[in-house]
This record gives sequence, structure tokens and C-alpha cells, in this order.
Amino acid sequence: MRKIELGRSGIEVTDWCLGTMTFGTQTPEDVAHAQIDRAGEAGLSFMDTAEMYPVNPVRAETVGRTEEIIGNWVAKAGAKRDGWVIATKVTGANGGFVRDGRGFDGGNLRETVETSLRRLQTDRIDLYQTHWPERGSYMFRQNWTYDPSGQDRQATLDHMLDVLTAMDALIGEGKVRAFGLSNESCWGTAQWLRLAEENGLPRIASIQNEYSLLCRLYDTDLAELGHNEDVTLLSFSPLAGGLLTGKYRDGQVPKGSRMDVGSAMGGRNRPRAHEAVAAYLDVATRHGLDPVHMAMAWQRTRPFPRAAIFGATTLAQLDHMLAGAETTLAPEVVREIDAVHHAHPMPY
Repeated sequence: MRKIELGRSGIEVTDWCLGTMTFGTQTPEDVAHAQIDRAGEAGLSFMDTAEMYPVNPVRAETVGRTEEIIGNWVAKAGAKRDGWVIATKVTGANGGFVRDGRGFDGGNLRETVETSLRRLQTDRIDLYQTHWPERGSYMFRQNWTYDPSGQDRQATLDHMLDVLTAMDALIGEGKVRAFGLSNESCWGTAQWLRLAEENGLPRIASIQNEYSLLCRLYDTDLAELGHNEDVTLLSFSPLAGGLLTGKYRDGQVPKGSRMDVGSAMGGRNRPRAHEAVAAYLDVATRHGLDPVHMAMAWQRTRPFPRAAIFGATTLAQLDHMLAGAETTLAPEVVREIDAVHHAHPMPY
């Protein structure tokens, strides 16, 4: 498994990260623990979770359950925990099922960190991330109607400085090692970086945004920022919620799949998306590639620092994913993928 540095944090991670958002709903605890062990045996050392997980669906009564499941694994694993980089996220105000709709700020960040530490049964969080900007986000298909005109610039900057100051104290105490963002914009990330530099506060190490063959908003300004500022993209949904596996081809909806649980798939289930998927699957077929392995290998061709977060509902799905860990793409495959992207840009 390949290793990269997480931003400029000095923390080394594998460039594949085990996503855990189904732990506690679609994935029961015993299977979740088996997945962590299996991934570790394959060389992975990076896992990601969040206080709001599990999903599919998200419910107020299950908030924190995924962290608890990971914590139970940590309690059993002993020294194995030291071989893992564990990332989690604090929910923003748009997650109304957490803290009665209150998001995060410098005043409650200690509480949110310490709550996650208790659930995870560990003494430090290796990467602590904001799940959404408090001012709003264009992610999850909101880009089509995104309107930032109601934002208060100074209030946003004051909030960022407040959070960075609180994070500085938590890092100083050893409760957190590095700080990251999620579902952020280029402007927002640049401001977090600027304020940290001007005030001697923790530097942003990473940004966790959606990125796949079907979702390439990051390729524009954020790619340039990531390269020049050493901010690592943690790309979530690299298989586009399962669309790129091919399991939904020709109208199929496997029992228990993401589409079966929630047919909209976060706004991804659209006719144009299925047309694009068919074109990518044809590329994989022509070159004798498994479509899952092709989509993940393509992530490694991108010209900016990144690590891909993938999830698996079952052990069989995880084994299938891990079997392609060393897949590489020939230049002609990358060129054909680029041609499909030109023909099917922004399919959802």
C-alpha cells in the first residue's frame, strides 16, 4: 500500500482510507471489526469516521454509533491501534440531529473532541475535521443553485479564527494531532490557511470532498490550491456511491445496496449519470479491467496530493476492493477516461 504525508502534518497515511459510515446500519459490528482487521492485514493504516455516522439512514438516535463501534475495536485491539491513523469529523449546523442543531465553534470544540475520544476509546484523534462549513456549502449537488450572497464575511472569518484558536489548545494538549476540513470551497480553505499562518495557529492538513470519475469539481481551483499549499484531498465516494462498480447497470438494484436503501443516492441517481457510467464501464471492458479497480487506480493518476476513502458494506466487497490495490493504468486508458469525461462532464 502506498504512503503519503497528510498535508505538512508529518503524519504518514496510506493513500487508501477505510470509510466507516455504514458501521452500525448496513454493516453490523462484528463485520465492521473484521473489516478493520482485514484492511490492516492488507496494509491499510488509515480510517475515517464522523460523529454523525452511521448513515443510510442518518437518525438522531444512532449519532455516534460508528465511533462507538470503532472504539470497541480499539479496546480489543490494544497495540494495533498505534498502527492506525484515525480521523473523525464534527457535524455542522446543517446536521440538526446533533446538539439540537447547534454546529461547532471555539466554545464547544473541546466538548465535541472529548465526546469523540470517549466513543473511540482512544487518547488522541489523529485527524479532526469540520464536516461542513457553518456558512453553507455547494457540495452534494447544491452547486446547481449555490448562492453565497447572504454570507457575512467578517462573521465567517471570526468563526474560523475562533475554531483555530480552540484547535490550537487541543493539539497542544495532545488530544488532536492534525486539523482538516470537509465539503469546503477554495475560498474557504484559503482563508483557513491564511488565518492559521497570520496567527501562528494549526495549519489545515487536508480537505475531504467528493471526488470521482463522475464528480470532478475539485479539478479546478481546489486542485491548484492542494498542490501549491500541500493540502491533501481525502476523496470520498470514489466509486460514486457504487455507480462505478457497474452493479446498477441495465436498471439492476441489488437488495441492500445504496440505491435500494435510498433511491436518490444523494442526488447521484440521474439518467445522465448512468450514461456516463456505461461509457466508463466500456473503457474498463476494452482494457480487461475491473471497473472498481479502474476507478480507484485513476485516483492515483491525479496531479495533486490525495488519498481515496472507500467503504464496503460486506467483507466480500472489501476483499474485491483490496484485490485491486496494485492496479495501474496504462496511458491510453487514462486518455480514454479523459475522453469520456469530456463527453459526459458533470453528469449529476
